[in-house]
Parts: sequence; structure tokens; C-alpha cells
Amino acid sequence: MDGALRGKSHRLAGGERLELEPLVRDTPAEPEPPPLTIAYEDEHLLVVDKPAGVVVHPGAGRTGGTLAQALAAAGAEGGEEGRRGIVHRLDRDTSGLLVVARSEEAYVRLQRLVRRRALTREYLALVDGRPRSWRGTIDAPIGRDRREPVRQSLDTSKPRAAVTHFEVEELLERHALLRVRLETGRTHQIRVHLAAIDLPVAGDPVYGVRPRASDARSAGLPALDLGLERQFLHATRLAFPHPVGGAVVDVSSPLPPDLAAALEEAREASLRSLG
Repeated sequence: MDGALRGKSHRLAGGERLELEPLVRDTPAEPEPPPLTIAYEDEHLLVVDKPAGVVVHPGAGRTGGTLAQALAAAGAEGGEEGRRGIVHRLDRDTSGLLVVARSEEAYVRLQRLVRRRALTREYLALVDGRPRSWRGTIDAPIGRDRREPVRQSLDTSKPRAAVTHFEVEELLERHALLRVRLETGRTHQIRVHLAAIDLPVAGDPVYGVRPRASDARSAGLPALDLGLERQFLHATRLAFPHPVGGAVVDVSSPLPPDLAAALEEAREASLRSLG
């Protein structure tokens, strides 16, 4: 102020020249987009192998570090701003395969395949418990839970059709590895449907129940911790007719290391119980 320093309570008389410096606040840097693992690509589409812990597109409280940002840099096109090219999604802590459009034409045609249920989506899920049959279909509408709207549920005022098919890949003493195929793609569909038939996905913090040591002892079994830090759910296979040309695209993804280690622990526990 005219080159002079004044106290905090100095009163202006008029005619002085003021220079104001902007207040700079430290704001946390946005997370970088995750690196992409491409399982298949051509000029029309990508099939991406998403790691666990990555959000597919921006949402409430999460604007950075999303898969959508990385896909935009890879040329994804079609659909809404902020989620270009994305025609289906995976939960943050579900790993595995996603198909993404690279043009508006491919986006429209891929959406059409999803609506016609011509996009084969297979998952591997390790569940707590043993199924009563080797294969089955769960046909039960789901929607936001009446009492807990952050959860999906069969007890909902706005049900939407949901169909899930499963078959047993491997039967263990206290778990089963299921191959699950989605006919529809509702939010949390596999997790809700399997929990509804008393086969919650192992490690699921929302719909699963972590077995207690006392329950294991009462059943004559040792307590078992598979070391899971997320639900055991992996999108292992995508198959569909190419949206431009029609040739079959069939892509598979093996279990990531954390889920492979948990499955091995479940197998070893099963063998110990037999010995």
C-alpha cells in the first residue's frame, strides 16, 4: 500500500493504491490415470484387463485416477462425456475384462449387443459354502435396498430383471469356485444373487459374512483366513461378435496373483481337513 507497511487495524483515508496477492491454497493433486493392460485391440475397440482398486468412471467423491481417463488417452469414443467408450462396468474391487469402443459406430453396436444379451461375460467367484447343485440359474429382480439404499437387494421398491447362471468349477471343503455368467448386468448383481442363495462371495465386505473362528470350531474345523482384501470376483472371459465385421472376439484373463493365492490357501485348507 503505497510502499508502506501498516498495522492490521489501519484505516484507509482515501486515494491510497492497494496491491492484493491471491491466496493460494494447497490442493491435493488428482491421482494419475492407471496404466492400461490391453488384452485385445483393433481400430474399433479395446478389451482392457482392469486391476482391482480402480474405479471405472468418475463419480461422487472420485474424479481422478479413473479407468475412463486412461481410456480417453487410448482413443475411447462414443457415449457420455467422462465415460467415453464404456458400455459396461466392473465394481472398483472386481478385476478383469471390459470391452471399450474406439468409435461412435462401435459404441452404438456394442450397446446393441449388450441389450440383445449377445455379450458373453464370465466370472470366477470363490464363495463361502458349498452349492446344493453343480449348476443353476438365479432369476431374481434386484434394485436399491428399501432400508439401506447404498446396497442392492432383492427387497427393493424398484426391481429390475436380473439373471445369473453358475456352475461349479471346483468343490472344496468349505468353499466352491464357481464360473458365473451374466445374462443381465445390474449393479452388484453377482454378489447380491450369490448371497441370496447362501453362497456369498469370499471376502465381500458388503454382501459376504466373514466366518468367525467360533463358528469354525463348532463345526470341527480350524479358523480359516484366505488373506483376501477384496471380494474374490474376477471377470475372466469376454466373447462377442465383433461389432464391425461379425468375427468372434473371445478373450480370457487368468486370476490375478492375490486371488490365485487365496484359492491356493482354500485348496490347502481343504486337503488339511481331509488328512
